[in-house]
Amino acid sequence: MKKSLTASVIVFIIILVSLFSIISSYNKLVTMDEQVTSSWKQVENLLQRRYDLIPNLVEVTKGYAKHEEEIFTQIAAARARIQDGGSREDLIGANNELSGALSRLLLVVENYPDLKANEQFIRLQDELAGTENRLAVSRQDYNRTVETYNKKIRRFPTSIIAKAFDFERHPYFEMDQNAKEAPKVKFN
Repeated sequence: MKKSLTASVIVFIIILVSLFSIISSYNKLVTMDEQVTSSWKQVENLLQRRYDLIPNLVEVTKGYAKHEEEIFTQIAAARARIQDGGSREDLIGANNELSGALSRLLLVVENYPDLKANEQFIRLQDELAGTENRLAVSRQDYNRTVETYNKKIRRFPTSIIAKAFDFERHPYFEMDQNAKEAPKVKFN
């Protein structure tokens, strides 16, 4: 009788420890899953910031740069002609146009060193860089959180619990194929 009671107690303790282990693992997976969701929401928040901020800054900058619009148009047209290629003469002509437009722009900047548009362009550049840097850090944090979570649900014995409760892998934030080229800000 004593042996059977001891064996029952041992089995009960093993079941109790197993149950606590399962509950603990489940709760850890829930916490990690929420961390992944929270990290993704921060990425979305910064994507929204980019979406809201950049067009507004471009419009403000365009507004301040109205008096320079002709120069910007000439620079853009010359750059487009260079990009289109063509004969050697076409490229020389386009480069000469670009040089002339850039000279006029430099003259404007030299004549008006406190030009408001200059401040706006610097602000635009700083805001673009800041937003992109924040977004890069946020994507990195998200991917790190996803990595930790995905490893956890794939490791034994947690993988058994993850499968039993339908915890699935989260996708990494991967670079878009179009993102291999630097974005171009256009003022037209």
